Amino acid sequence: MQTKEINLAYERMSETDIPELALVMKRAFDDDSQKHLGQPEGGPEGYDNGDFFRKWVFGKAGGIGWKIVINGKIVGAFIVWILPDGNNILGNIFVDPAKQDLGIGTQVWKFIEATYPQTVSWRLDTPTWAKKNHHFYEKLGFVRERVEGDDVHYRKLMK
Repeated sequence: MQTKEINLAYERMSETDIPELALVMKRAFDDDSQKHLGQPEGGPEGYDNGDFFRKWVFGKAGGIGWKIVINGKIVGAFIVWILPDGNNILGNIFVDPAKQDLGIGTQVWKFIEATYPQTVSWRLDTPTWAKKNHHFYEKLGFVRERVEGDDVHYRKLMK
């Protein structure tokens, strides 16, 4: 089935976006937690109050944060680390549950690859229980490298 491209805009995050980003992130992570773990809430530290972005994008961690926008409204985001050796990291990517399963994630990944064409490889970690994430990343060409504890480590070699 061919999914129609959605008119997405990609904008760098600003600190004024944090309240809206935190709301979208909370919905996305809580939805996963409910579906896969049977828990009402769950996500990485600070996912629900904006501290996640303060640490990983606006703090010393130095990630590059992008928001995903449809008609002026934030529907998701992603954070990347672009490293000198070209072995870059996808820190996270999330889409509001109301906008999932429309092909947005695949469009976002195409944008990431086009924006960082010098990449040698992409690495990422995702929880072992997040089966939908595994399917998504494998569909994009990522290969499972190893499982450590509760995390699955993936890598995609670029041409």
